[in-house]
Amino acid sequence: MIVLKNEREQEGMRAAGVVAATVLHEVAAFIAPGVTTREVDQFAAERIKLHGARSAFLGYKKYPCYLCISVNEEVVHGIAGERRLQFGDIVSLDVGVCYRGFIGDNALTVPVGGCSPLAQKLIDVTERSLYEGIAQAVPGNRVVDISRSVQQFVESHGFSVVREFVGHGVGRTMHEEPQVPNYVDGKSSPRLRPGMTLAIEPMVNAGKPAVRVLGDGWTVVSQDGLPSAHFEHTVLITEGEPEILTCHQQMSAPLPA
Repeated sequence: MIVLKNEREQEGMRAAGVVAATVLHEVAAFIAPGVTTREVDQFAAERIKLHGARSAFLGYKKYPCYLCISVNEEVVHGIAGERRLQFGDIVSLDVGVCYRGFIGDNALTVPVGGCSPLAQKLIDVTERSLYEGIAQAVPGNRVVDISRSVQQFVESHGFSVVREFVGHGVGRTMHEEPQVPNYVDGKSSPRLRPGMTLAIEPMVNAGKPAVRVLGDGWTVVSQDGLPSAHFEHTVLITEGEPEILTCHQQMSAPLPA
């Protein structure tokens, strides 16, 4: 069942989105050569707590970390550990928080100091594909319009979208209906209505779309070993233009009650 948020619930989603975006950008600024992924995870934990929220990922289906940190060929759901980030790596950071009963979910990919031209193009195309998809998130369109826009943009630049993992509705729980694929899957597609809140999240591989899950049961990697990038926003369907709820704002203290 698709949950339409009323005005009060939309305000709750906005507040959660601001916290999620703030934490994501704080963590992105923390990324540097020599930092371990565990240190990144602990920094995220501190920032989430500072802003009065809790991680929406920690403990979700027994996931062991506060955020998902995925390096190079890792697509999503990477596990923090003793790996030290190296100059030239690219790192996908996925932050989800629960703030006053609502979920904010967002992601981005950043280079560690710098990266190859191919990796930078991959990052740029993936980020742009997110906004191509968001532009279609208007009432009267269908979810497939978002999917088609992302897929066409990505493939026009020679990259591929991951099939096994998709975007989703989000609200009081992490995963709500509907699913939001980044490709046209040929299935029936719900119409977009005001009050829907969607996590739109292209996951794009530099090579082929095939992925596999590592032995830890979580980390998803590109099957051909080429790099992958991931961008995500939580978006509200309004009567007019889509509203990005995970907008970055500088926060020195938690939001007021």
